[in-house]
Amino acid sequence: MAYGRGVLEGISRYRIEKQPWSVQLDLRELMAGPPAWLNSWDGDGIITRELSPAMLEFIQDTGVPTINLGDIQNETSLPSVMNDHDAIGRLAATHLADKGLEHFAFAGFDDHLWSQLRLDGFRACLTERKVASSDSIHLHMSEWANASKHGWQDQQEQIVEWVRKLPRPIGIFACNDFRGQHILEACQTAKVSVPDEIAVLGVDNDHVLCDFCDPPLSSIIPAAERIGYQAALMLDQLMRGEQPSELHLRIPPLGIAERLSTDVLAIDDEDVAAAIQMIRFRACEGLTVSDILKEVPIARSSLERRFRQYLGRSPQAEIRRVQIKRACQLLRDTELSLVKISRLTGFKHAEYFSVVFKREVKQTPGRYREASRAKARKL
Repeated sequence: MAYGRGVLEGISRYRIEKQPWSVQLDLRELMAGPPAWLNSWDGDGIITRELSPAMLEFIQDTGVPTINLGDIQNETSLPSVMNDHDAIGRLAATHLADKGLEHFAFAGFDDHLWSQLRLDGFRACLTERKVASSDSIHLHMSEWANASKHGWQDQQEQIVEWVRKLPRPIGIFACNDFRGQHILEACQTAKVSVPDEIAVLGVDNDHVLCDFCDPPLSSIIPAAERIGYQAALMLDQLMRGEQPSELHLRIPPLGIAERLSTDVLAIDDEDVAAAIQMIRFRACEGLTVSDILKEVPIARSSLERRFRQYLGRSPQAEIRRVQIKRACQLLRDTELSLVKISRLTGFKHAEYFSVVFKREVKQTPGRYREASRAKARKL
């Protein structure tokens, strides 16, 4: 899972920079209980997401310094570093409300503290913004165990039925990317258009999972590497007999990786909405304003005027925005050449792509790639 890998990268970075630790890494399901080898282990400290009763008993009996990264339940007896789930929920609410949506939903999991805290932040922010009351948010909650207890097919059918009954347009905040994938699959089954009828936002920014979704899933980016680094720092302090300045750190998210699943504005003009949908799906295929006018039968001047009314920019500028947004993603997340990226974003020539990119972003594509990766390394 992308979040777990990010946490491990943060721990590894601390080891490289500060301490040449010898590490025993054990990857297993949450709440599976402590590994058998732990009984004969002679270590100095633990960083764990495992908070089963047996694990807690071992930590209490041995007194070994331990940092808790687990957030399924409310365990406050151990020093902890984890996501600021309230901030994640508030960021989700802000993102969806800024799209002009008036209906909102949350898809989460019962009996998981982190899911409930994200819902609480989501509700609170929407209520404060006066765009939705706390009890008007449509909920779908289920236990992780449901998939194995009742069968995945049964659970997915419940989600499909829930999706069909939602008012539209609506923004759904999925508690993580896996839940977001479930919602998008349900929308396909229910023949609901995403993002025009339902916009979906996940959490964790698992690049592979998000890009495999149809359409690609927008996702909140947790500061996973920072969480791992801070956990290692706190453990180092405890092992040296020092008292950390704060025993329960909550780390806010880095932002949102916006993809197609939330690329929507609530617009009641059918012609403009149809044109925007064309641009969203075909801008990177070399779509032109003339192509739009062949399928949206209105005068060009009327289309231009109405685009400026709703979006504050022309149809051509919207095409460019979508192309450049996709180019930025490819530059950040892939090693593709500029020639390949220019073709994938609807430009016939890499030279012209570079000129347009620099004009819009104020950086060359190469400089943008370098700067975005340097920024990611510092986070």
